[in-house]
Amino acid sequence: MLDIEVIDRPSAAAAALEPVRSQLLSELREPASAATLATRLGLKRQKINYHLHALEEHGLVQVADTRKWGGLTERLMVASATSYVVSTTALGPVGADPDRTSDRLSASYLIALGARLVREIGALQRAATDAGKRLATLAIDTEIRFRSAADRASFTRELTEAITTLAARYHDETAPQGRSHRLVVTAHPSPANPQGKDFQCQ
Repeated sequence: MLDIEVIDRPSAAAAALEPVRSQLLSELREPASAATLATRLGLKRQKINYHLHALEEHGLVQVADTRKWGGLTERLMVASATSYVVSTTALGPVGADPDRTSDRLSASYLIALGARLVREIGALQRAATDAGKRLATLAIDTEIRFRSAADRASFTRELTEAITTLAARYHDETAPQGRSHRLVVTAHPSPANPQGKDFQCQ
């Protein structure tokens, strides 16, 4: 089971977003049968089986085990991942794309960058999984409380200079065995402060 699976097909996205099926994916972090799920969710087993078959068709659930009850075989199903995210690939031409956003200081551009990150990493992760390999990535996540807008501007300038220097030092366009990597650095207000109050845009 993956920690996170990126859904990039419209039909699979529609299946995962349907309320009952979304609940089933949540319940199936551990293997369970249709009968067990029917009891948990208060639904008829036939309805649970209908939704499970739909999820199975899209590769979102799979058979974890089977067991015999008299002359019947009961299937224990499990979700393909612990959680899911939908790629903008599933939206086709209307999916967010940073190349179509002109203002690089806007929230829209930042959202489009995030969407591209999900799209590209999702495809790379799938290819690595199919090849039985681990995808090499780097992620840094921290929080900074600036004293003032002036400090924030100074930090931005110094960070830009540092990244420019490092990129110039390590980038080698002619390296025959080299591989290009995408570096994205973002900053945005934290959704809430430690006291739980909403942030204010400045």
